[in-house]
Amino acid sequence: MELAFIPSPSRGVLYLGPIPLRGYAFCIIIGVFVAVWLGNKRWIARGGRTGTVADIAVWAVPFGLVGGRLYHVITDYELYFSEGRDWVNAFKIWEGGLGIWGAIALGALGAWIGCRRRGIPLPAYADAVAPGIALAQAIGRWGNWFNQELYGKPTDLPWALEITSSADGRVPGTYHPTFLYESLWCIGVAVLVIWADRRFRLGHGRAFALYVAAYCAGRAWIEYMRVDDAHHILGLRLNVWTAMLVFLLAVTYLVVSSKKRPGREAVVEPGAEASGGAAEGDDESAGESKEDEAKAEDKADDEAKDDAESAKKS
Repeated sequence: MELAFIPSPSRGVLYLGPIPLRGYAFCIIIGVFVAVWLGNKRWIARGGRTGTVADIAVWAVPFGLVGGRLYHVITDYELYFSEGRDWVNAFKIWEGGLGIWGAIALGALGAWIGCRRRGIPLPAYADAVAPGIALAQAIGRWGNWFNQELYGKPTDLPWALEITSSADGRVPGTYHPTFLYESLWCIGVAVLVIWADRRFRLGHGRAFALYVAAYCAGRAWIEYMRVDDAHHILGLRLNVWTAMLVFLLAVTYLVVSSKKRPGREAVVEPGAEASGGAAEGDDESAGESKEDEAKAEDKADDEAKDDAESAKKS
């Protein structure tokens, strides 16, 4: 008998009249807001303008959601297109099912479009938003808790996750809360990227590459613990192979980029420095006008004194 465990919610959706409020969707939305907020702070610190991160996110987020869903549907096509399944469910993103690999890939495409429209280098933007993306993943993983999905192997540890649903082949019991493991890991990744960026002044996409490598390192062992159905290659889950491949690509980019383009971008957003320069010019003009006013006042005082002396003589 388990003495303690993490309870699952009795249901993942509440109804405000006829309007469904889904926990999974709320987690995704909150994660996006956190990513944009932190990314904006980091972008401004790098010399960019306020609001640029949000403007580009308008392109990146929808592309990312579509990419994440496509990856999930393609790699788990039997859930939607096999006999007895309804293919319409492939569009029900609110029921869960987003692949981070597809989300990052198409999200990057959307970000590239947004950056190109603003004349901004994509690597600099990616560096600014990298820790925020990790935090968004940490928050988004709690959507799996609301849906009672993507848990690990059975366990009787005090922090085991209790599964009560028997739908879609689930077996009620207590399991490793892999959603919680990944959430905590993503928080650690965000802290690591922020620290490394301050310590080594990462630029030209290296902060983003560090985020990718660190996330993949954790995703590989967490994915290995999961028991949900998945495609296997040589005895390993497909996502484990994907994590290892992407990890190697990210590390390779880190090494090559640091040799070819050391340091950090001097300018991340065209016109941001010009605006700052205009402000400085305004300050200088204001200073000059104050000096002119002071000289005029002194001249007026001198003239007044002369007039007074002339009056006395007369």
